[in-house]
Amino acid sequence: MSSPQFWQTPLRYLRWASHEKPAIFYSIIVGSMGPVALVTLPPIRRFLGDVDPEPIPMTYPIPKGPRVIPQGYDDE
Repeated sequence: MSSPQFWQTPLRYLRWASHEKPAIFYSIIVGSMGPVALVTLPPIRRFLGDVDPEPIPMTYPIPKGPRVIPQGYDDE
């Protein structure tokens, strides 16, 4: 029993696939860059001076001090 053609000559198979099935070949190449980018881009970004923004507040900030009630607007 012979082994598959890919495992015997992988570079020759990749060259064939890039000519005969370019959409599939290049989509696999671009898709395989995603996990690599997850590991490599954050350190490079921080090295170049880009910092993470502050988190967005989830509540409205409560003012410090006593509450001032306006005068003269009562319904009497």
